Amino acid sequence: MPKYSFIVPVYNRPDEVDELLESLTSQRFTDFDVTIVEDGSTDTCRHIVEKYTNRLSVNYLEQPNGGPSAARNNGAAHATGDYLIFLDSDVIVPQQYLGAVDKAVSERKLQCFGGPDASHPSFTPIQKAISHSMTSVLTTGGIRGKKESMDKFYPRSFNMGISRSEFARVGGFGDMRFGEDVDFSMRLIENGCKAGLIADAFVYHKRRTTFKAFFKQVYNSGVARINLEKRHPGTMKLVHALPAAFFLGNIGLVALGFVWWPLWCLLALPAVGFFIDALVATKQLRVALLAVPAAYVQLCGYGCGFCDCFLLRVIFGKGEYARFVKNFYKK
Repeated sequence: MPKYSFIVPVYNRPDEVDELLESLTSQRFTDFDVTIVEDGSTDTCRHIVEKYTNRLSVNYLEQPNGGPSAARNNGAAHATGDYLIFLDSDVIVPQQYLGAVDKAVSERKLQCFGGPDASHPSFTPIQKAISHSMTSVLTTGGIRGKKESMDKFYPRSFNMGISRSEFARVGGFGDMRFGEDVDFSMRLIENGCKAGLIADAFVYHKRRTTFKAFFKQVYNSGVARINLEKRHPGTMKLVHALPAAFFLGNIGLVALGFVWWPLWCLLALPAVGFFIDALVATKQLRVALLAVPAAYVQLCGYGCGFCDCFLLRVIFGKGEYARFVKNFYKK
């Protein structure tokens, strides 16, 4: 029985699975197996997985489309490791990853853990810009970056590990449509599970490849934040509402600018900050330029989803799935 089992849900992304499995063949710490869960895909990755059967201990499962929570729970039921590590299909795992995990788990006695994400040199400029925006202190307060969170650290499913016993104790992932990984982490911590960030256990996370897809992702995150507060009262902090304030503030400046046009100049001030921050961090002019619209998409998309769900759930008393009439994971 291996010590670690990687579990990866996938939906119509065979090329990503190929890159992920290739990266796992280079792990220096080798006491692990892999379970790929095909979540009702029409473009399956079975042929990709078969390429690695002589290089990895890899298991391939298929199920009707049920979303990431169901796929992860299914993978966990078939995995054999003492610790379950959940990854998104769009990550690449560095060679030292599992060694860093094993060292931290052994020394710190962690029952649940997670690591940050980073941008790989091979990523496109848009991917690098989005990655910077998602980890910049100007847009997220460093919550998803390499430093400890301003709030409690909640591992997320693009890079999350959990002991098999703790996974079984809380019953696995729940039925949220989005934010299910944070809900899972919150339930773990609320039930006394010892969780921690392993800064050296990072993955290269491709994220979205267009601003349109990125907007949809962060919009759903804003919706999820309200739903998480409903499920876990008191977990929302001021930092979670800042994108909504940014979104509403920009709308207000645009409207007031029709009365006194110099106010429109204030709209450019955040852009300058986003550009300088990205240029210093990435040292790539094109990435820094793209980081400006990426930051606006992130803050306004999240803020829009946050406000939308606040109106539906808090003001009008609608249910949790009011904003998810269709399954987001099928898009």
